[in-house]
Amino acid sequence: MSHATPGIPERVHLDNGGRAPWHPLARQAFEQALADGWADPRRLHAEGRRAARLLDGAREAIAAVLGARTQEVRFTPSHTASLHAAVASAAAARRRAGSAVVVSAVERAAVLHAATLAAGGAGAPTGPVPVDRLGRVDVDAMVAAVRAPGVALAALQHANGEVGTVQPVEAVHDAARAAGVPLLVDAGASVGHVAVPGTWDLLAADPADWGGPAGVGVLAVRQRVRTTPVGPEDEDPWAPGGVSVPLAFAAAVALQAVESDRMAQETRRRALVERVRAAVAQIPDVEVVGDPDDRLPHVATFSFLYVDGEALVTELDRLGFAVGSGSACTASTLEPSHVLAAMGVLTHGNVRIALDRSTTADEVDRFCAVLPGAVSKVREMLGVGGL
Repeated sequence: MSHATPGIPERVHLDNGGRAPWHPLARQAFEQALADGWADPRRLHAEGRRAARLLDGAREAIAAVLGARTQEVRFTPSHTASLHAAVASAAAARRRAGSAVVVSAVERAAVLHAATLAAGGAGAPTGPVPVDRLGRVDVDAMVAAVRAPGVALAALQHANGEVGTVQPVEAVHDAARAAGVPLLVDAGASVGHVAVPGTWDLLAADPADWGGPAGVGVLAVRQRVRTTPVGPEDEDPWAPGGVSVPLAFAAAVALQAVESDRMAQETRRRALVERVRAAVAQIPDVEVVGDPDDRLPHVATFSFLYVDGEALVTELDRLGFAVGSGSACTASTLEPSHVLAAMGVLTHGNVRIALDRSTTADEVDRFCAVLPGAVSKVREMLGVGGL
């Protein structure tokens, strides 16, 4: 998506993972819900009942896409809140079984931190399950960890939003079910982009990633899964104080909209990402990371030797391209991406792009044209040009 300003080069936004532009229909839905769903849906008057109908409709629409029952879908304040609540509530309900939460090494920080807290600071008995150089979890190790005694919960993302690799959720879910351990699937990077399998017990999805609003999250919990509310008592333990009806309604409408042409968008963006990966591979001293085939259709990540990631992001920003960088995911502590580190690939000089449904082939070609020069300039700045 680009924005033109007089006198300034047209900008191209390629950092759409986790916070994509609103789908046009989401904006319309939000405005409609501001007019019709502003009241507290827990109230019994006509205005409250009207808001409740919008909220129920939103829950039903999202459930249909996720392959869930309407009553299994909850709204939360954010995707991070969904992950925190899922881990805490599911682990608390299985205290008698144990306190360990099995996680892969490339889960979001929100999951890793919640797992450590649920385990009382001890974490899983063997630590996070390792991944290979493509970012895919070791299935045998994950299955063995799930079968170990003392496990309360297992968590595995459907796909990694940083490198795009799709995880073997089905195989892990089969093992978890056999062991009687519920599986939390973080689908925050995949819902709205690819088909999500029904092999999950708890599933978290992120409206802001599929073109819906931020400020609302989605958590689906199968009826067979026991959970125990944590924190102070509230009428809605998943979203204390309630959720914004307009935000929830806009999220649901956006998901319906992106699902209606998801397959066409998946094919189009996958072709654009392949174009980027091929072009980037021609630049000297680069590592294109993530699975080349079994991956999200809109994400591409690559790391450059002899390049500072933040300097490269800044240079591309100066040239009019907004991109992300795995090396800057915890910039306040200057720590490298834990995902790239777990994969054993370059953790510096990293660039990640995530294409929006509005990203054009021309914008991708322009990015591919300026990237080699930007890399060369940053290397010259660091005194390593020509190596």
